[in-house]
Amino acid sequence: MSVNYVVAIPSYKREHIISHKTLQTLKDGGVPASKIYIFVANEPERKSYEKTIDKDLYGKLVVGVKGITKQRKFIVNYFSEGKYVISMDDDIEAVEKMVDSKKLRRIDNIDSLFKSAYKDLKKHKLYMWGVYPVHNPLFMSLVSPKSINELKFIIGRLRGFINRHSGDLRPSAEEKEDYEESILYFLKDGGVLRYNHLTVKTKKQTEGGLGNDRQEVNKRSAEYLAEKYPNLVTKFQRKDGMPEIKLVKRVNSGLTKKTNKKRNKKRGKTLKKSTLF
Repeated sequence: MSVNYVVAIPSYKREHIISHKTLQTLKDGGVPASKIYIFVANEPERKSYEKTIDKDLYGKLVVGVKGITKQRKFIVNYFSEGKYVISMDDDIEAVEKMVDSKKLRRIDNIDSLFKSAYKDLKKHKLYMWGVYPVHNPLFMSLVSPKSINELKFIIGRLRGFINRHSGDLRPSAEEKEDYEESILYFLKDGGVLRYNHLTVKTKKQTEGGLGNDRQEVNKRSAEYLAEKYPNLVTKFQRKDGMPEIKLVKRVNSGLTKKTNKKRNKKRGKTLKKSTLF
């Protein structure tokens, strides 16, 4: 199966960071520059990025909108229905796989990962995949490397999706749109695909990005999602007092929890024998 994809990277005031992080990561991982689209907030930003970034590292600069949630919606509308899109943050230092509970290893062939993930989506009749949201092998899994028929959080840092312009897939929260999209895809498709043995390496709180007043907006969004999806979202408070949410475990109604667990365990045994990643 021939797999064609594009990589969409929303970015704001990070022309230097994106150059030596995400763009370099993609180059080292064998992703052709022609597939890479950088989405910036306005025309001055486009000029700054064009002046700063080596043109051999990307294919196209696109002027979108300011704000991470708005920009990701813009990206969905920018590409046609059925397009296979990889969405990435601009500060990814590496895509890594779990070796054991104490060790992660860099994935050398990211191009192969993107293509293989698309085949997995088609095989399981799903539309979105992602990686484990925490960069810590202690919490990751080789026993259940793929979650398929469950509601799982697909973090926005790295995810792939077969593009659709469906209104029922449009998040309405100000922030945490990746949480809401995880819910919406689950409700529409009966599941999302998450690789529990893969993650990305980034540094938090870097300058730039697409945030506004993240703390206040984050608080409003957490409260909004907990109220809108009371059976799928629970709210809790972090040590710093910030309201946070997590998704309630849900399994596709077409499968029992026992059947789903058995299937994931079987997939884990198969993965251990594989050298793809």
